[in-house]
Amino acid sequence: MSGSAASGWRVRLPATRAEAEAIPFADDAFPDREPPPTLLTDESDPSRPDDWTLDAYFAEEPGTDDIARLYALVPAAAPGSAIVEPVADTDWVTLSQSGFPPVRAGRFVVHTAAHADAVRASDIGIAIEAGLAFGTGQHFTTHGCLAALDGLARTHQFARAADLGTGTGVLAIAIARRWPRATVVGSDIDPVATWVARANLAANGVRSGRGRGAIDLVTAAGVAHPRLRGPFDLVTANILAGPLVAMAGPVAATLAPGGILVLAGLLTSQARRVAAAYTARGFKLVDLLAHGEWPTLVLRRGP
Repeated sequence: MSGSAASGWRVRLPATRAEAEAIPFADDAFPDREPPPTLLTDESDPSRPDDWTLDAYFAEEPGTDDIARLYALVPAAAPGSAIVEPVADTDWVTLSQSGFPPVRAGRFVVHTAAHADAVRASDIGIAIEAGLAFGTGQHFTTHGCLAALDGLARTHQFARAADLGTGTGVLAIAIARRWPRATVVGSDIDPVATWVARANLAANGVRSGRGRGAIDLVTAAGVAHPRLRGPFDLVTANILAGPLVAMAGPVAATLAPGGILVLAGLLTSQARRVAAAYTARGFKLVDLLAHGEWPTLVLRRGP
C-alpha cells in the first residue's frame, strides 16, 4: 500500500515474553496474504516482565483464519482473548517501520530512527532502517551473531576482521564499534547490499575506507576479492548452511592461527554438518548459541 492514510484493523492478543521474542516475520506467518499484516510486540506492563502483547495490523478486516494463525503464534493466549477493532487513518508505511522494535544483544542495541531513544549510555547503538538488504537485527541469526560478538569482547582483542555477506553492514558496524582500532572488511555478493551498507556506515558515524576504525566495503562472492585474503583474526559469516560448507576451505585460509570464526544462517539440523566442514580444517567448536532453530557457531582455528 502507499503511505497515504487508510483505514485498517487491529487484533490484540496477550503473549508471554518467550512467545513475543519468537514471533516470525509476517511474510513467514502469513505467506498467502498480500499485504501481510504488520506484527508488533511490546511489554504490556514493565512491572510484569513476562507479560507482553501482540498487535497485528491488517489493511482489511481479518478473517477467522487470520485470527487462528495469530493464536497459533501465542499459544498461551486464552481462547476468546483476542480484541479485534477497526483503526482509522493508519499510515501503513510509518507503521511498518515502527514494526521493528529495538533488538538487544548484550551491549548492542540495533534500532530504527523511530526507536533511537531506546539506546542507553552504556549501550552500543546501531541504527539500521528496514530496507533492501538483509540484517536489521530482528532475525535470530543476526541476533545470535551480535550476542556472540558481545561475548567475545569480554575476552578478545581483534586487529583485523572480515564480515562475509554483510547485508546492511550491521555486523561489520558492530565489530568496528566494539573494537574501534581494528581494520574491518565487509563484503557482499549483491552490489545493492554494498550500497545499503555504505549508507548505514554514514548513518552510524563509521568511516568507509581502509585503516583502523574504518570499514572497507567490497562486492564479492565468498572471499573472491584481494582485500579478503587475510590473515584475519576474526571472521563473521551470516549466510546459509550450503554456502558455508562450500566456502569452508577458502574461509579457513583467511583466518590466522588462533583466529575466531562466527557462523550463522543455518538451522539446528544443519549445525553438525557445518561445524564438521570447519573442524576438518583444523577448527575447534568453542561455543554454540542456540536461539530457537537458528544456532550461531563460534570456532577457533588451531595453530
